[in-house]
Amino acid sequence: MRFEFRPVDPPADAALLHSWVTRPYARYWMMQEASPADVEAEYAGIAANPDHDAFLGLEDGEPAFLMESYAPAASPLAAHYDVAPGDRGMHLLVGPPDTPRPGYTSAVFAAVMQFLFADPAVERIVVEPDVRNTKIHALNERYGFRPAGDIRLPEKTARLSFCTRAQFTAALQGVSA
Repeated sequence: MRFEFRPVDPPADAALLHSWVTRPYARYWMMQEASPADVEAEYAGIAANPDHDAFLGLEDGEPAFLMESYAPAASPLAAHYDVAPGDRGMHLLVGPPDTPRPGYTSAVFAAVMQFLFADPAVERIVVEPDVRNTKIHALNERYGFRPAGDIRLPEKTARLSFCTRAQFTAALQGVSA
């Protein structure tokens, strides 16, 4: 599978993103009750923020997933750990498939990690999923993330985890073996 990334265009992408973030499986995005206008406003805010980016992942030109990356130093995480140079935060939401494909989410996850680590300034990726999101915890660990403990953020209790470039490389070799 081959994926491309493009920045989210809030006015053009709001309806699509709304259809994703309001589905039951996306409950951890905490946008279940959001209107299309709310989603557009959220992503317009991200687009205007120099410390936060949102990308649509495309497969064969079709939207397949949403990825956000952010500077942990400019986020609530800065109060919970010693932010290091080269840290980059990440959120990921895979769009609903027309037909489920085994291994698809793993392929998306690996592509996102490769995209983030393609920036030579990124040394470590930081994630903070809801502690109840067991599916993403398993995927994070499969690709090299190591939990650092649970933290209380304004909107959730999160599992803070880190993955260095070396940990991802080693995990990727183990996944493809």
